[in-house]
Amino acid sequence: MALWTVHGNGRRPVRDAVVASEERLSWPLTIGFGVQHLLAMFGTTTLVPLLTGFPVGTTLLMSGLGTLLFLLLTRNRVPSYLGASVAFVVPLNAAAKEAGATPAALLGGIVVVGIVVFSVGVAVKALGVRLLESAMPPVVTGAIVLMIGLSLAPQSVSSFDQQRVPAALTLGTVVLLIVISRGMAARIAVLIGVLVGWCYAALAGHLVPERVAELADAPWIGLPQLVAPQVHVSVMPFVLPLVIVLVAEHVAHLKAVAAVSGRDLDPHVGDALISGGLATTLSGSAGGSSLSSYAANVGVMAATRVYSTAACMVAAIAAVVLSFSPKLAALINTIPMGVLGGATLVLFGMLALVGVRIWLDARTDFSDPVNLVVLGTAVIAGVGDLTLHLGDLRVTGIVWGSVGIVLIYPLLRSIADLRDKPRET
Repeated sequence: MALWTVHGNGRRPVRDAVVASEERLSWPLTIGFGVQHLLAMFGTTTLVPLLTGFPVGTTLLMSGLGTLLFLLLTRNRVPSYLGASVAFVVPLNAAAKEAGATPAALLGGIVVVGIVVFSVGVAVKALGVRLLESAMPPVVTGAIVLMIGLSLAPQSVSSFDQQRVPAALTLGTVVLLIVISRGMAARIAVLIGVLVGWCYAALAGHLVPERVAELADAPWIGLPQLVAPQVHVSVMPFVLPLVIVLVAEHVAHLKAVAAVSGRDLDPHVGDALISGGLATTLSGSAGGSSLSSYAANVGVMAATRVYSTAACMVAAIAAVVLSFSPKLAALINTIPMGVLGGATLVLFGMLALVGVRIWLDARTDFSDPVNLVVLGTAVIAGVGDLTLHLGDLRVTGIVWGSVGIVLIYPLLRSIADLRDKPRET
């Protein structure tokens, strides 16, 4: 039995139709969609290990393998790409600075977080999705999707400002193709936009000289560096709160994809958490960063209306190949930050509005003060990256914003419901 059925004639999607997770187009087109996913995740997935002191090639390898594991365990039902989680950067650096943790000890923390996320997935799988729905109803997941999308806005705008002309060309190309075209051009708008921006930057001499030099010097073949983890108790207070962040990101990813694709993915929440936890455990055990579903890749799917897991598989295999080819990785790394900023400006904006769509579909009541106060405060804290200092521990806005939404909202919701009960009777 084939893993994917061919959508339509395979050469072009049916007009305005969604290419479902179990479908694919022709392999050349599927490879093109996979390249878009690769470009969307590449910049951040290579940046996170640089900021945390892990080998870039190893994280790239584990990102590809983790995505393949995710697709396998979710039985090709959930389109997703797992890239390096930005939420871990500040906590890991704080653990290294304040607790003197070595890279091996930081990796041990990532392994433990992955095991706990896996355990949450097992519990959800065994007890039913209602266990998670009670803690993360649509009002919560919509807020997390919105917060993730908007919290990435400063990163996108900062990249855009570095090289405004190629960034504007990329942004304009993507927007015009999505709005004007009804055919294949709209579905590969991100890829075309990046190519237009990169070509302009190359012809105008705007490529970063250091990256061009790295491309020239990089060998065609090289082995990723593997690092063994060590579990130290001193690292746990810094990383364990991130369990909630990873769980929230995975669940929010499923809700976002379900909202834009029109398919119910709730039955697969347990499998997604199990596979996501195992992927993070696998990555940390070999020297890679923690892995999570990527916001930019959700944006790619929303823009193209192609949810085929075959495209995600292509991106994963490409990441594995790149991890063994420093030359090819260096070539992609020559894409200017401004070009990526122009593309992600569209993708992150679309993701943020998916959070709003989740609220609209659930008919969230925003005359309710609990919804207004808790969700509004948490979203602004996450978007503004309001960092809290708890002794030597620094908690970023995206971390405590997610924790606040997931833990504090149900508590205050219960208190408000108890307050209103006497009035009803």
